[in-house]
Amino acid sequence: MKAHARLTACFEGGRTVLRELRSMAPLTLLPKRGTGASAVVHLVNSATSPLGGDELKLTIRVGPGASLRISGVAATIALPGLHGEGSSSLVDVVVEAGGSLEYLPEPTVVTARARHSAVLRAALAEDACLHTREVLVLGRAGERPGSLVTTQHVTRGEVPVLRQTLEIGDSTLDSSLAHLAGRRVLATDLVVGGPSVPEACGDWWSRTSLAAGGILTTSLAPDAVTALKVFDLTSKQAFRKFQTDSRPNQ
Repeated sequence: MKAHARLTACFEGGRTVLRELRSMAPLTLLPKRGTGASAVVHLVNSATSPLGGDELKLTIRVGPGASLRISGVAATIALPGLHGEGSSSLVDVVVEAGGSLEYLPEPTVVTARARHSAVLRAALAEDACLHTREVLVLGRAGERPGSLVTTQHVTRGEVPVLRQTLEIGDSTLDSSLAHLAGRRVLATDLVVGGPSVPEACGDWWSRTSLAAGGILTTSLAPDAVTALKVFDLTSKQAFRKFQTDSRPNQ
């Protein structure tokens, strides 16, 4: 299955409006009605996906001054194909001057024998903001995971902010202290364009400033709930403050 969904948000008349909203199963985009300056869209998997052989693409465009939040509704389950085929997904993001985007999908579960490749590519204007999160779950309960290659490439004003690739699925590497230390869940949270937040660390988590601007928080845990606890306060405060400070005069 090949699918390409598109979403374009613009700031008009003191609020963000959706100028393009095109779903394609299994990528279904459902706007939430509201009267605020920001727009909210739910991302729903309307079919079992990604399945081996699937090629999925989501294109997101946020115009000048627009504020958009995209949130997942249910976990993504990466499943094997009948003949061992791999699957792939690409999220292609552009946020223009003064715009802000929260892209918060639900966790991705890598099931046994699955082979999945996931790419997030984001190009931000110099004064734009992005908050995105990735939660990876290694297999269902009692199950060894398949393989996953996940890549994040984020630029701001054409300057690279984050370029990282992670490979999961080698049991020896996944159990090593230099990689995942045997933890079942890896979560990363990236905020670019928000106010400064102090670096910090704790048991199996760290919050690091990026050289080109931005904050990257990484957490390892036995379950998703534990992994996400450390993110909530930092990312929400930073992103909400940016939205308030940068919103165009109405």
